[in-house]
Amino acid sequence: MDSSLSQRYRGHLSLCEIDLPGQQRLMDSRVLIVGAGGLGSPVALYLSAAGAGHITVIDPDTVSLSNLQRQIIHTTADLGQLKAESARASMLAVNPAIEVTPIAAPLTAANASALIAAHDLIIDCTDSLPTRLLVSDSCVEGGKPYIFGAVRRFEGQVFTHLPGTAHYRTIFGDAPTDDGDIPCAIDGVLNTVVGIIGCLQATEAVKYLVGTGDLLTDTLLTFDAITMTFSKFRI
Repeated sequence: MDSSLSQRYRGHLSLCEIDLPGQQRLMDSRVLIVGAGGLGSPVALYLSAAGAGHITVIDPDTVSLSNLQRQIIHTTADLGQLKAESARASMLAVNPAIEVTPIAAPLTAANASALIAAHDLIIDCTDSLPTRLLVSDSCVEGGKPYIFGAVRRFEGQVFTHLPGTAHYRTIFGDAPTDDGDIPCAIDGVLNTVVGIIGCLQATEAVKYLVGTGDLLTDTLLTFDAITMTFSKFRI
């Protein structure tokens, strides 16, 4: 590792739980982020800053004014731009030493298996129920780990799936295939809750990639901003 990278990642290199081997694993990793919105914003920014070597961001949407209340990876100047491209620009501004591949298309049954197989870790940052099910089912079938996050109003949830552990259908049952979710722009969401849940997802991702700490496997972590409480539910 050259001196500029040693300086950039000094915070990690000073942690005995990460140090050089863990940081090297981060730099060698390939991560797929599904969704460049509220959850995807902190996930993408923190993994970029952490030095995840190759990050793919998939999102078909463009930046709108109502997104900016919570989707902090985008700015007013990005209005009308593709979210995947806008996210890439922000990520490389944070850390030009990484590679970012933007995909301005939806994750579908036709492309999910190949995309997921090409990455070490998948992070579900979508707010679409069919896409959540597609991510979960594809990862289970392909034997890939993924980190789930969801928010609504003042609450959020996180869990981590490794092969053989609980996944979306295990925790929430056989959810309907139609999209019954109410978008945040309509149902409302406290913007900081999105940041908290996204940061928890990014934390789980870094821990997994460097190989340290206890992960939220077979466990659902919930957060309630009104009561300022975290709860853990064993599955």
